[in-house]
Amino acid sequence: MAGNNSLLEKLEGLVSRFEEISTLITDPAVIADQKRYVKLTKEYKDLNGLMKARNEYIQAINTIDEAKEIISNETDQELRDMAREELDICQNRLPELEEEIKILLVPADPQDGKNAILEIRGGTGGDEAAIFAGDLFRMYAKYCENKGWKMEVSSCNEGAAGGYKEVICSITGDNVYGIMKYESGVHRVQRVPATETQGRVHTSAASVAVLPEAEEFDVVINEGEIKWDTFRSGGAGGQNVNKVESGVRLRYVWKNPNTGIPEEILIECTETRDQPKNKERALARLRTFIYDKEHQKYLDDIASKRKTMVSTGDRSAKIRTYNYPQGRITDHRINYTIYNLAAFMEGDIQDCIDHLIVAENTERMKESEL
Repeated sequence: MAGNNSLLEKLEGLVSRFEEISTLITDPAVIADQKRYVKLTKEYKDLNGLMKARNEYIQAINTIDEAKEIISNETDQELRDMAREELDICQNRLPELEEEIKILLVPADPQDGKNAILEIRGGTGGDEAAIFAGDLFRMYAKYCENKGWKMEVSSCNEGAAGGYKEVICSITGDNVYGIMKYESGVHRVQRVPATETQGRVHTSAASVAVLPEAEEFDVVINEGEIKWDTFRSGGAGGQNVNKVESGVRLRYVWKNPNTGIPEEILIECTETRDQPKNKERALARLRTFIYDKEHQKYLDDIASKRKTMVSTGDRSAKIRTYNYPQGRITDHRINYTIYNLAAFMEGDIQDCIDHLIVAENTERMKESEL
């Protein structure tokens, strides 16, 4: 039982912290401080899974000890048979629980709990690439709907034959970035385009970038240096034409702290017909853009250390192929292949993401043991 004791000892400090947080989140003074309260409730939720695994682990150890005692001392054969059955179940479960706890003990990326900005752009393939970008957008919209997340489009540029040359949206919900980050990279599609008259299979691509949504205290912006323009949002005509200048455009000169090079950032937002709301959302996108740029060195460091990791921050990597003739999806990072393309494009992507999460957690656990 030495190994059991060692694992439980590692958890003792976290048990004390969990008990402390359980008390703090009921304190009226803490509840009144919303930033602190949100931070503590997230920490409570993160530790809650670990505490449940710990309790099940302790219960399994105790059941094993009790079963062994019954087998050694009990004369009733029926009770001894029941004890052996319990012993087998718990002895098989114990190693699984140990692995679960070890993975849960690996420090999570502090950005995982944030909301996300999703950017999809048509790449190689012209009109077909834009159509595929639209297909990916619809796939993610379905997935977000199934997860109970809120997706809002902040800007888009439609393709001539349908889909999007570019679409940018925000996703709000529980642990959004920690799940959606695995989608960053180049997605390839192999299929016969609707415009193809000879039935030839074409290969096109779209790039997906998932960024953690920055909060106000993540980056410093001198709002007095922002230049604002307003304009009328586009409409379908008739009553749908926006008669007021609700669309906003901001320009901001920012110096990259990693390179020292200044660059002008241009952001447009026509998401709502309320100009103040559009300004607020344009500011949020500016914070996210700068946050992402300033943390690129961090992402590069991850990529250099984790050559085989499934989420390295490299958005130019070809991560997945959608083969329509064969009804097949292949995720190249983990050699994951499934043949349910129709369901996948309807947002049924959780199984693939689960495999990616397991692969990354396994490798992170190995790193922590080195």
